[in-house]
Amino acid sequence: MDIEDTLLMMPGPVPVASRALRAMSKPMINHRGADFSAMYDDCCEILAEVFQTQNDIFVLSGSGTAAMEAAIGCTVSSDDVVVTLENGKFGERFKDIAARYGKANPLEIEWGHSFDLAEVEKKLEEGAKAITLVHNETSVGIQNPAEQIGKLAKKHDALFILDGVTTLGGSLVETDKWGVDIAVVGSQKCLAAPPGLSMLSVSKRAFEAMDDKGNLPYYLDLKAYKKSGDKSQTPYTPAVPLFFGLQEALHIVKEEGMPSRINRHATGAAAIRAAADELGLELFPQLHDDNSSYSNTVTAMKAPEDVSGNDIKKDMMARGITIAGGQSHLSGKIFRIGSMGNFQPKDLLLTIQELEIVLKNRGVISEIGKGVEAANNVLDRLF
Repeated sequence: MDIEDTLLMMPGPVPVASRALRAMSKPMINHRGADFSAMYDDCCEILAEVFQTQNDIFVLSGSGTAAMEAAIGCTVSSDDVVVTLENGKFGERFKDIAARYGKANPLEIEWGHSFDLAEVEKKLEEGAKAITLVHNETSVGIQNPAEQIGKLAKKHDALFILDGVTTLGGSLVETDKWGVDIAVVGSQKCLAAPPGLSMLSVSKRAFEAMDDKGNLPYYLDLKAYKKSGDKSQTPYTPAVPLFFGLQEALHIVKEEGMPSRINRHATGAAAIRAAADELGLELFPQLHDDNSSYSNTVTAMKAPEDVSGNDIKKDMMARGITIAGGQSHLSGKIFRIGSMGNFQPKDLLLTIQELEIVLKNRGVISEIGKGVEAANNVLDRLF
């Protein structure tokens, strides 16, 4: 099947709007000139709205993992303890990064399960320079309690480092209100920009921690980004075409407005969950209390009995829809449908329709149509 005929319904990268793709074909400009500076300032101004912050914002020419590493590498020394919260693949990644720069003290629970806040506090009571949290654990479809973790971090005087890679631009993130010292986001998720850029908001307190750090990373030195950012520049050569695409994608975000965008994402995910329930599919996350919730940007479902999630993914691909499977030990056990970026109802309904056909062909369901109807009933509330 032609790649142009394939619908991306995975948790990133997501489809990029035609106007953003066209923007990337603009003639090259001087990355040290006034035109780039104006574009950089424009991006940061809109991002401040997305982050809900008055902190400094920087754009890195590197993926979300680069921003995660910058956050840790610039604040954590070899003797510093970092409490890392892990209930999925990207919490595990934060743990691995923290272990490279300092001493990781992980709170590891079964993937897809909710954190016990009392256990989180016990970890912090042992002493910590920082605590990391993946706000939306994309690998398992669970949204973790960032606001509550932020309160615990403040109580125990730990830097709060938040992976908002798949929530910023699609779900409510109140960086300043929640006491987040460093928040990171990737370009190719809810912002619906091309892959390859990441953005961070950095608090004054985080910069003070860098003063005590000693050696900082070279390319990911956030103090260097601060020095250049104050001049509306980046310290090293930026990926200019990706900046063109990011700026246009952010204009789309601004035109929609964050409240409407958040509502659209929440409604889209609710529609997928309604369809899953109607089709007898069990959601993967295990929510033990009111602190965590199902993700508003990706829905993770258990594969039906005797059917591999990888086969569902393959069958959907053959029908022109790209969804995601499970990662690591969850490979084959779950499959995931993204609802992030600039998706519209027709994208969700087409995905559910094709999923019903795949499940019927696999002998999981006997008739089709009920999932689409359930999803459409939810979408009608918004559209």
